[in-house]
Amino acid sequence: MKPFLLLASRAEDAAAEDEYEAYLRYGGLDPSQLRRIRMEAAPLPPLDLSEYSGVIVGGSPFTSSDPAEQKSDVQHRVEHELAALLDRIVPADFPFLGACYGVGTLGRHQGAVIDRTYGEGLGGVTIKLTKEGLVDPLLRGMPESFTAFSGHKEACSLLPSHAVLLAGSAACPVHMFRIKTNLYATQFHPELDALGLVTRIDIYRHAGYFPPESAEMLMVEARRFTASEPMKILRNFVELYAR
Repeated sequence: MKPFLLLASRAEDAAAEDEYEAYLRYGGLDPSQLRRIRMEAAPLPPLDLSEYSGVIVGGSPFTSSDPAEQKSDVQHRVEHELAALLDRIVPADFPFLGACYGVGTLGRHQGAVIDRTYGEGLGGVTIKLTKEGLVDPLLRGMPESFTAFSGHKEACSLLPSHAVLLAGSAACPVHMFRIKTNLYATQFHPELDALGLVTRIDIYRHAGYFPPESAEMLMVEARRFTASEPMKILRNFVELYAR
């Protein structure tokens, strides 16, 4: 099997390793089947997409809709490199799954409006599939409503007409969409369980997602939720596109 490619951009080693392990675990992959590139660490090397089964973009502390002058040089570089890669991925309809940051990257690339209208606090949310989501192959075996973990400053407030809305929540109408046949983005995290969320709350308590003094309470709240359905998306992605 050709490996999948995980494009990560978390500078904190603990968060980066926890994310990678989650994609391995819930994708049913071993390290030889999931190559990771940490984009925040160095420029993206040349990539031959024919060497991979598909591309996954993990979550990120970057906020796509921030004013350009507020973005770091690293964020500008990562955004430029992802946009250039999507210039190749989208015309080829090459298998792509962007989790959380994928909405900002694939969405912006395709003309979606990404802003702070529908941000959500960190924790468990109820996701509901649309009628298109109920029959989409990447969501095979999933119930109409399920719990997922989410936490984001920005979201998609307007999809382009050629996108297919697959899921939303009460507070965020666009939680998952598809472009063409094989290009997907989720706002919730399909790789994240309660323990993983607790780890991220601890790591990102000073990142502006929530008041730092509320971290302990958020950890307690996170443990009250069970999110097991979203992980099916990762396994389905692997089963659909492994070559």
